[in-house]
Amino acid sequence: MKILMICTEKLPVPPVRGGAIQTYIAGIAPELSLQHDITILGITDPSLPNSERLGRIQFERVPGKQFDLYAENVAGFLQGKHYDLIHVFNRPRLIGPVRQMAPRSRIVLSMHNDMFTPDKISPEDAQTAINEVERIVTVSDYVGNAIAALYPSAQPKLRTIYSGVDLGRYAKTSEANAIRHQLRSEHGISDKKVILFVGRLSPKKGADILVRSMQQVAQRHSDAALVIVGGKWYSDNEISDYVAYVRALAARSPVPVVTTGYVAADQVHHWFHAGDLFVCASQWEEPLARVHYEAMAAELPIVTTARGGNPEVISLGQNGLLIETPEDPNAFGEKISMLLSDTGKMRMMGQQGRKLAEQRFGFSRVIREILEVWR
Repeated sequence: MKILMICTEKLPVPPVRGGAIQTYIAGIAPELSLQHDITILGITDPSLPNSERLGRIQFERVPGKQFDLYAENVAGFLQGKHYDLIHVFNRPRLIGPVRQMAPRSRIVLSMHNDMFTPDKISPEDAQTAINEVERIVTVSDYVGNAIAALYPSAQPKLRTIYSGVDLGRYAKTSEANAIRHQLRSEHGISDKKVILFVGRLSPKKGADILVRSMQQVAQRHSDAALVIVGGKWYSDNEISDYVAYVRALAARSPVPVVTTGYVAADQVHHWFHAGDLFVCASQWEEPLARVHYEAMAAELPIVTTARGGNPEVISLGQNGLLIETPEDPNAFGEKISMLLSDTGKMRMMGQQGRKLAEQRFGFSRVIREILEVWR
């Protein structure tokens, strides 16, 4: 089939500036292109040509950043073209314009966030999207249930397909071990128990709560260190008020806190090699953060919040622990301290996480399930 995959208006594909959706598309498209004629439509970026062919995939890029501009350019791109199937990512508002320009194409919608709420889409546009698509693929049961609660008519079209991870990139190898020692040495944490946070620095991601939890961790583990990987917004290293607040808290922490700022998408896995324990401190109803898959693939035990879809990939005590009160720094401090006190349990949980990633969360499974939807 001739297939068009339409990304969001925020970040380009390939994920030269990061992004979960962009990483997802880049992870599945090469193998999908072995069976289908794939074009990926996304936004322009100074580092990328507006049109290029990489391997078997055609990339087309139009101006975006603002949704209305992007929607207009997507419609313009479709004019006079035909695709057997159009797969739209995370933008139900695009379905109407796409259907107008592609009346004979099959349409599939992938939802990575809760974009059907009244503040994101009008009821009319939401119902149009539901009516016009064959299938709504969600990254977690949480996202699907949220859509169905608002629009029961969507229920028969919903299917959860959990995201995946490049298992090879995060594997423990001699190269990974060398990277681990190098990063830890460069940042003066060679002899530390390294707690890792990876994500955008915004209040809903909870980095400030995690830094504050170090007060309690330090009481039992003076050899702990915290590494916070991420900036204000993907490739944006601007010092927002919140970033400044987190760094001020870090400066007063009783254990070392390394704040890396933005790390390029193709380098982030290096920090997973350097960590000993991964923490997701999300305060909001997270759809299901892909960092969980990355931590599992890197054999890191996980402490995460019982928010949104996050618990769906946690087997309690096997690959991770849940925080029921994520607004409480002491809740994090208690769970983190408990794990740091039992290196054998940490090792077992990391190994179980890797096994789970290999069994359920490799990109090969995602590709197989996407092909089932397309067929």
